[in-house]
Amino acid sequence: MKNVLIISGHPNLNNSVATATIMEELAIQLPQAEIRKLDELHQHYEFDIQAEQKAIEQADVIVWQVPFYWYAMPALMKKWLDDVFHHGFAHGSTAKIGGKKLLVSLTTGAPAELYQKEGFFRHEMGEYLVGFETTATLCQLDYQGAMWLNGVSYVGRDEAKTQQ
Repeated sequence: MKNVLIISGHPNLNNSVATATIMEELAIQLPQAEIRKLDELHQHYEFDIQAEQKAIEQADVIVWQVPFYWYAMPALMKKWLDDVFHHGFAHGSTAKIGGKKLLVSLTTGAPAELYQKEGFFRHEMGEYLVGFETTATLCQLDYQGAMWLNGVSYVGRDEAKTQQ
């Protein structure tokens, strides 16, 4: 099997239900995969850039597993991306990661029916993912698309109804 690198971009896996469960299952199903949990790897939002880049260079397949925060990746994952995917490594004439496969896996709090043209958010999930695809294009990654699990944590949205 190819070298698989799984990046968990959840800012606190100890307080996660869905992402933690997904990461546990991935560890069981893909024991040969390298799993990097960003919430454990940073010190005050600083990463070991060389270690992160080495892990990416050794991978054939990269999976980003993130919760969908405010219609994008969480700040921790964005900081990692900003720091690690810099010009000369991830893109540009001396880029080192082109051709690797990238798969994005997301979890959302809101249920799937809200992510419809006629739904509350007025957009389908795929419309929110242009930034992921554009990142893959810039870095010449082989974008494998995205998969998502909706409705995993919609806590407190019905509080007004229950308090009446």
